[in-house]
Amino acid sequence: MEIWINPACSKCRSALTVLDAEGADYTVRRYLEDVPSEAEIGEVLERLGLEPWDIARTQEPAAKELNLKDREAWPRDASGRARWIKALAEHPKLIQRPIITADDGSALVARSDEAVREALGRS
Repeated sequence: MEIWINPACSKCRSALTVLDAEGADYTVRRYLEDVPSEAEIGEVLERLGLEPWDIARTQEPAAKELNLKDREAWPRDASGRARWIKALAEHPKLIQRPIITADDGSALVARSDEAVREALGRS
């Protein structure tokens, strides 16, 4: 199991607390320092069953600079998918967190203790 975190994020710290309390075996990836490639983001999206715009933090300053909320400039369909993934790779702060990739091949955005425990049940 791997968890993508930003140490400054309270949801990430809470997820780590749950994992530690449950005695989980996991690897931490500080994704702002160890930035995932476009291919890795694509793989995680497949595991999540989500699209890149589903995990984009659109309130971040970078999102506002890129104007991600403009649906004409940033279509949320197959025509815009690669561009969204590229933006997430170039601006990792845009990636929702924490993301846990479970041992069963699935992944989830673990913003609650319940979601963290669900990931543990998959591993």
